[in-house]
Amino acid sequence: MLERYLPILQWLKVYDRNTLTSDLVAAMIVTIMLIPQSLAYALLAGLPAEVGLYASILPLVAYAIFGTSRTLAVGPVAVVSLMTAAAVGNLALQGTAEYLAAATALAFLSGGILILMGLLRLGILANFLSHPVISGFITASGIIIAASQLKHILGVDASGHNLLEILLALGSQLHQINLPTLIIGVGATAFLFWVRKQLKPLLMRTGMNARLADIIAKAGPVLAVAATTLATWGWDLQTAGVRVVGEVPSGLPGLQLPAFDAELWQQLLVSALLISVVGFVESVSVAQTLAAKRRQRIAPDQELIGLGSANIASAVSGGFPVTGGFSRSVVNFDAGAETPAAGAFTAVGIAIATLVLTPLIFFLPKATLAATIIVAVLSLVDLGALKRTWDFSRCDFAAMLATIVLTLVEGVELGIMAGVGLSILLHLYRTSKPHSAIVGRVPGTQHFRNVDRFKVETCKQIMTLRIDESLYFANARYLEDRVYDLVASHPDLRHLVLMCPAVNLIDASALESLEAINHRLHDSGVQFHLSEVKGPVMDSLKRSHFLDELSGQVFMSQYEAWEALGRLTGCNHREHAKASV
Repeated sequence: MLERYLPILQWLKVYDRNTLTSDLVAAMIVTIMLIPQSLAYALLAGLPAEVGLYASILPLVAYAIFGTSRTLAVGPVAVVSLMTAAAVGNLALQGTAEYLAAATALAFLSGGILILMGLLRLGILANFLSHPVISGFITASGIIIAASQLKHILGVDASGHNLLEILLALGSQLHQINLPTLIIGVGATAFLFWVRKQLKPLLMRTGMNARLADIIAKAGPVLAVAATTLATWGWDLQTAGVRVVGEVPSGLPGLQLPAFDAELWQQLLVSALLISVVGFVESVSVAQTLAAKRRQRIAPDQELIGLGSANIASAVSGGFPVTGGFSRSVVNFDAGAETPAAGAFTAVGIAIATLVLTPLIFFLPKATLAATIIVAVLSLVDLGALKRTWDFSRCDFAAMLATIVLTLVEGVELGIMAGVGLSILLHLYRTSKPHSAIVGRVPGTQHFRNVDRFKVETCKQIMTLRIDESLYFANARYLEDRVYDLVASHPDLRHLVLMCPAVNLIDASALESLEAINHRLHDSGVQFHLSEVKGPVMDSLKRSHFLDELSGQVFMSQYEAWEALGRLTGCNHREHAKASV
């Protein structure tokens, strides 16, 4: 039981020197990558740069203790940082103590929600967010994030909560573009794109081994940070209007609980819930993908606890909401991380950087951090998914497009809420009119197929309706109408069989509909039968009075029903032409 809630006890028992070496190498690579990302995502969230470093220390240690993924790298990520800025920006001004306090409280609330969901075993909730909705939300968020960073690339003041506001604000400030800032921002962005695509193949062509080439390529953001910081310091570009990070306090953060403010926490509750769900879905998707590559498994319920603990740890150390990041987790995986200890070692590296390196980033241009964010988030933008989704499912395309449009126009919170709502409504719509088919026997076999697709045997006095969906409140009335229409249009009918191979659930509303169908058919002189009812569904029916009142029988198989009712009616089976019913 203890190992279930403390996964560290499982992998620690088999931890050896080789595993330690692999984890240390991975930690060094991820640390190099995480330092500029942490600074950049803190600024994206509207927080001081050092808060990003604080959010990359204790959360990694907490996840190493409570998380189940061997390679997931936890920390600040772009989408959650944007959602933090949207949530807290409505309550306080950036740069104020109240803003930081609200961001810390948001992390604490999010952590508490995640842990509660984990204890209640609600990891299955991730399944309620459809992939097209999440893909659409991440794509739209990536576009907004990239647009929001253009002000740093241009060196102007512009803000907004959605794409339209941001673009209008940028357009009004174009006459104030700072040329040195523009050169740094565009140069850093171009360099980072080149590093991401071209540097590794170039190094490998010179004879360098793939792993070392990959490490150097991953260090691209660090190279950009170092070069632009030196240039800004050496040429005193700050006096030319280049905005820099400025003084970053050295030392580790103090530990304290967020101040309890009932009104503030109430205002943040919905945002904390959205951040928790989105962060969990993003994190568990990455964790499952990477675990599958090594034939490992993660426990979604325990992942909730692990991510919740990471957010609590972030809050008590002065950070903001965190989750598992896609890019750094892939780097961690490719670098050979074997256990979550790699994350703990990364935390040590970030802590050392916080103690030693912060004076060196005074002259770091904000344009460089903006370039780092833009390059990172544009890899998440997948507009091609719109066409793929359109080709496959128009309903999913509608949900995806609505999520993208609403996120871009109205902001991230309304966008994700609309996406979730649309996913649920579309599911209810699809299942409210489940596929059903009149079936007959394939001649010479015990198989039954749709009369509109196959040449099958049927009988005027016997009809079998196969229902291809579980029965619940949304489709119960549809089933009633379908049965009544069939009975009304077949005056010779004496037996109707509801074939239930795909029915995994019958709720109370559906049970009432079955009872109504049974009584209505009985009054019409038609016996009502069931076939191929699954065990759990049968157990539910036995707990009601339905089986006692059923006018017909429950058959183990449809072939058994066919034979029994055929003998009872003396029906002469005949070949039935395709699409004749």
